[in-house]
Amino acid sequence: MKQNFTVRHGALDGVEAFLSVAQHRSFRRAAAELGVTPSAISQAVRALESRVGAVLFIRTTRSVGLTEAGERFLARARPAFEELIAASGAARELGQKPAGLLRLTVPRSVVPILLEPLIASFCRAFPEIEVELAASEELVDLAAEGFDAGIRMGQFIDPDMVAVRLTKPFPFVVVGSPDYFARRGRPRRLDDLREHACLRLRRSNGALAPWSLNDNGRSVEIAVSGSFIGHDFPTLVGAAVEGVGLAQVPAPLVTFAVKAKQLVRVLDPFAPMTPGVFLYYPGQRQIMPKLRAFIDYVKSHSGAAR
Repeated sequence: MKQNFTVRHGALDGVEAFLSVAQHRSFRRAAAELGVTPSAISQAVRALESRVGAVLFIRTTRSVGLTEAGERFLARARPAFEELIAASGAARELGQKPAGLLRLTVPRSVVPILLEPLIASFCRAFPEIEVELAASEELVDLAAEGFDAGIRMGQFIDPDMVAVRLTKPFPFVVVGSPDYFARRGRPRRLDDLREHACLRLRRSNGALAPWSLNDNGRSVEIAVSGSFIGHDFPTLVGAAVEGVGLAQVPAPLVTFAVKAKQLVRVLDPFAPMTPGVFLYYPGQRQIMPKLRAFIDYVKSHSGAAR
């Protein structure tokens, strides 16, 4: 049988007064400690006794003592009340200074190119904040999954979220290895993709993502074909470097590979622009100091255009 753990409204009223009287064995000294009148303490204790259904104190003109019910109540109520005070203090501390666990959901691709240097310097600047990165391509519910914020490309962020820019807009580019192009030639037009092995991305919902391209100002989607399917952009980049096929990926992800001549960009006139990468979080009126510190830090250190 399910038990009811709901605390009745006002059930905690008078507990602090009771504990103070029990400690001092005096209504007057308890009133002085709590900064109220003795009559207020007396009324609070009587109301508590009424709710509990038992007399908690033995009162005489000269002394105050605990009844057996009062002793039992004290034994359970004092440690519980002390825990409540400690819990309030712990919560207040997190609400007043940057500290605690900061949980972020991020795609794998942004970790090496954006977050690794940023997170390292942030951790040094705020040693009392623990940073947890959950690298996943899935678009998770921040509140339901217990995340403070997320990082995604702008087109995937819900409009009810507050977004902070981390990068400038960038194109989605098509790349392949020099070895691949030596074997298969370079595509010059969009129709040429039919003759090429294209690396495909499976989205978190199970669908295969088409390639989005820009054809003379018109956005087009092409269902490409190829024998390799990955679940994230870093995997596609690795396969492209090995000559498996062509990949369409965010340009910043292949900057170093292109400079090192491991990959070559093709079809640049058809590359669509994306809004860039953003930090996003729910639009709450009050933001915990740990998240506010991170937001302010990325704003000043990301180097993105404002």
